[in-house]
Amino acid sequence: MSSASPVIGVLALQGDVREHLAALRAAGAEARPVRRPEELAEAGGLVVPGGESTTIAKLAAAFGLLEPLRARVRAGMPAYGSCAGMILLADKILDGGDGQETVGGIDMTVRRNAFGRQNESFEAAVDVAGVGGGPVEGVFIRAPWVESTGAGVEVLAEHAGHPVAVRQGALLATSFHPELTGDHRLHALFVEMARGGAAGHR
Repeated sequence: MSSASPVIGVLALQGDVREHLAALRAAGAEARPVRRPEELAEAGGLVVPGGESTTIAKLAAAFGLLEPLRARVRAGMPAYGSCAGMILLADKILDGGDGQETVGGIDMTVRRNAFGRQNESFEAAVDVAGVGGGPVEGVFIRAPWVESTGAGVEVLAEHAGHPVAVRQGALLATSFHPELTGDHRLHALFVEMARGGAAGHR
């Protein structure tokens, strides 16, 4: 993996895969879709996109990816989850489906669909710590929020009194979809995390 252009996979089972790939490439990464364990093994970091968290978890299990994903995250692979991806990186879920599984890794409890249903989707300007240049435009679609965090989790942004962007070591998660706005600053932050692993964390 080149330090200049880290190889970052996008879990390509459901959701805004193409948009994340484009945003990562614009931010200087070599971005590849990941559908098989051998593709995951080649990636130095991974984006878990939005979609439906229960479906993504079931598809990951069906494709033989769930356990390798858990192992890579436990071993320190940088990962970024947006919306459903945030749910999948959470250690605990409120209002989860029956037997819903996660990859885990971030010591947080997330509430699914906390900001409302599809027809209650909205956009809001969000100030994200560590992202310069003013607020990020957050697109919230059936978005979760973070109900609680452990001591090792850094809250990077809040909206309506709830954390909507968090970081723990090499793991990053947002309630919203930055890949839909054409603003690549959050992806650039993650590319830097993937380039340096957890070492660059303040």
